Amino acid sequence: MRRPARTLGYLLLAGLAALALYGSWQQPAASAAPGAARTPDYFAFVPSMAGTRPDGNLGQSSADQLSITPELLYLFDYYLAGLGEQSLEALRAEIRRELERRLARAAAREAQRLLDAYLDYKRALVDTERMLPAAKDALQGARQRLQAMQQTRRQYFSDAEIAALFGASDAYDEDAIARMALSADKTLSEAERQQRWQALDAALRPDQRSEREAPARVLTMEQAVAQARAEGAGDNEVYRLRASAFSPAAAARLAELDREQASWQQRIASYLAQRQQLLQRLQHAEHGADQQQLALQQLRAAAFSAEEQLRLGAYEQ
Repeated sequence: MRRPARTLGYLLLAGLAALALYGSWQQPAASAAPGAARTPDYFAFVPSMAGTRPDGNLGQSSADQLSITPELLYLFDYYLAGLGEQSLEALRAEIRRELERRLARAAAREAQRLLDAYLDYKRALVDTERMLPAAKDALQGARQRLQAMQQTRRQYFSDAEIAALFGASDAYDEDAIARMALSADKTLSEAERQQRWQALDAALRPDQRSEREAPARVLTMEQAVAQARAEGAGDNEVYRLRASAFSPAAAARLAELDREQASWQQRIASYLAQRQQLLQRLQHAEHGADQQQLALQQLRAAAFSAEEQLRLGAYEQ
């Protein structure tokens, strides 16, 4: 599952992301290999997303009316993350099919209309970003960008749709900008600053507060897990500890991450041992630098995918 990050960093970097992401809309998609077997994987046509499931908990009323919530945008953005590996039209077609799979006919049609409006809005953001005036600092830039995004939305969505789709993300951005302004205000004493921090915290909605506190809860739990393992706890005990703090599903996902990390570390240890042995043999054989690099690359390719090889530099030093 992939969810867009609700951070000020996203707001500040929205321009670069927009230009990079939407500039790729005109790139042709790679053609599929002839005769390739069809697979039920949602993202068989986007290799980097293989094995993942689309975001977005879509809803509709008993009268087949679409429930307009940010979950729609989560679904749209999940698929649009595949730009560059597939064309925009291919991704749009797959989103439309997904909406038809999940929703009744009337609700699906409404969701598809919002999809087209969202794509037009995203295209317009590229021009909006280019026309932004130069900002004197990051705070002014963030304010200008948020205001420009809000103004651009009005060309494509009704007030009710804007509130339903973007209200929560705007609240996060506005809170982040307020905290940024507070940090930059040199006229405040430390006591006044702390008082205003507390006022901002008190004004958070419950979902905002929960999300802000989530990283701290995860960190605290993982510290407890590390302590439990140091005291001899096994996987079952760790699962129960996490399930009691989060949920059985979250505990299962964390356990899977543990297994993946352990497997990765084992592969790295084996690779580094083989690499050291290879370097020693190459030195004794007095091979040239080009031959050494070729042999090392062959070792990397035998053990890791192209994407995994990008991570090896941190271990090879």
